[in-house]
Amino acid sequence: VSYKMCPRNIEPQNLTFISEFYLMGLTDNPELEPVLFGLFLSVYLVAVLGNLIIILAVSNDPHLHTPMYFFLCILSLADIGYISTTVPKMIVNIQTHRRSISYVACLTQMSVFAFFGCVDDMLLVVMAYDRFVAICHPLHYPILMTPQLCVLLVLSSFLVSFLDSQLHNLVIIQNPNFKDVEIANFFCDPSKLLNLICYDYFINDIVEYFTGAVFGFFPILGILYSYYKIVSSILRISSSGAKFKAFSTCVSHLSVVCLFYGTGLGVYLSSALSSSHRKDLMTEVMYTVVTPMLNPFIYSLRNRDIKGALRRLHLRTN
Repeated sequence: VSYKMCPRNIEPQNLTFISEFYLMGLTDNPELEPVLFGLFLSVYLVAVLGNLIIILAVSNDPHLHTPMYFFLCILSLADIGYISTTVPKMIVNIQTHRRSISYVACLTQMSVFAFFGCVDDMLLVVMAYDRFVAICHPLHYPILMTPQLCVLLVLSSFLVSFLDSQLHNLVIIQNPNFKDVEIANFFCDPSKLLNLICYDYFINDIVEYFTGAVFGFFPILGILYSYYKIVSSILRISSSGAKFKAFSTCVSHLSVVCLFYGTGLGVYLSSALSSSHRKDLMTEVMYTVVTPMLNPFIYSLRNRDIKGALRRLHLRTN
């Protein structure tokens, strides 16, 4: 075990190069653990099953073999990976009454979580661009949104997300001394883990501002610009029926965008304004668990094509 002193701006204290972390979890009350176990197991199964049904319905319906639904399938896959990174480990911890996680497992969970979260973020931008081309340039849509471009956009999203996840890993591996071993969450949250590192706050600020700009500000800016152009194009349509039909193709995506960024903003504001660890966890649960579960319901309930595909899939299986 090695001991080092904190850099400037941090009160001097002994730090340990640790081999494992301690996840504080959602509650300290043993009586609530069976309830949480059943609740999160149910949510996890619903989320995975819902997203798998979306993928199966789109894959088996030739009418949905379009760029929009191709991106939706990838988003569903990312949501399955996103929720599978955190919830199964939490369920096992509740069942075994253990909250420790090894250093390697924690870094792995953190990087995989960051990867799938960033993939969700990038795909929402790609889907906004797809809607922009479909509504603002409908005659050029088949020419612009080719299968090759769709695959390239997805691969680019994966590459950017991989770089984001490895950036967090690199910072932690380069600074393996921590102020504490307790992580105030039910999983290895990248922001919580970075705040435990004992190193110059200037580096921490650079990482946070860089990731915030690249994976937060610019994607939101891209989505807002796309919808500004979409709304402008819809308003120029003379027929009210055509206006409704054009906007209806965006409703599901817009709902998912509001849910994803709304809960993400809630996590940020909660951690910045609230000193309560439990309140922070509630917003974290909404962002990391509830959002992947609701996405397939939003698309299936608000999308006529998905409803039709699900009916045809049901008839085919019966």
